[in-house]
Amino acid sequence: MKMRFGITYNSTLQDIEKITQAFEKPLKAYNTEYELFPTDKLKSGFDFVFVIGGDGTILKAARFYSKYETPIFGINLGHLGFLSQADLSGTEDVIARILDNDYKIENRIMLSCGEYSALNDFVIKGETSSRACHFSLKIDNEFVCNYYADGIIVSTPTGSTAYNMASGGPILIPNLDVTVISPICPHTFAARPLVVDANSRIEITSQKHQKYSISADGQEIFSSESGIVIKKYDYCAKLALLNDNNFYEILRSKLHWGFTPVK
Repeated sequence: MKMRFGITYNSTLQDIEKITQAFEKPLKAYNTEYELFPTDKLKSGFDFVFVIGGDGTILKAARFYSKYETPIFGINLGHLGFLSQADLSGTEDVIARILDNDYKIENRIMLSCGEYSALNDFVIKGETSSRACHFSLKIDNEFVCNYYADGIIVSTPTGSTAYNMASGGPILIPNLDVTVISPICPHTFAARPLVVDANSRIEITSQKHQKYSISADGQEIFSSESGIVIKKYDYCAKLALLNDNNFYEILRSKLHWGFTPVK
């Protein structure tokens, strides 16, 4: 049975012809079915989806395709490209390896908050983001502590190398079944990131009836005047990775992990 491929690209990209050319020749050579469309018109019905753009494009696609259990593969046209594995020039080799089953699928846990989902993180801040805010944290209905901070990041292992890392949180191996809670610039040295079981119910409420602004993967923003409950999402993002993919190599090559600065 033929595989049906979707090819979705960042809606802001200009050189769509270049993308089309990179995929048309190899996919036609293998006599496969495919469809090209922008990320602002995502659609289902595919066996496998290539996502072209930066990490933000992949995050958007992951949230959409998780509920269809469709594997996605990132082609980087952004800057860091932490979630992608190839650039456009390597498309022909990637397609050959995918069709030869030279890849694996990692199920990456996601989070949910009401009707929203996130592969990287939920970031909670006060309605006035330029000011610190009071937060009260409960885990599985047990009171943990109160924070006075610029915000709180609730992150998956996949998202641990994003805002969480920039805020001093730990880097987690992507396939761990945990969640990390990191305060942003807390007004005390005693507040440290906390790693909990991914099945935990994380509740954040206001001590002083403040309104919160919440972002999902830094892309979908909504507000809340009541308690915020974050849980493990019912679906996983299915990231297709080439068999020679190595997380520690990515840390070294993309984050310059362990490199001594040149004097």
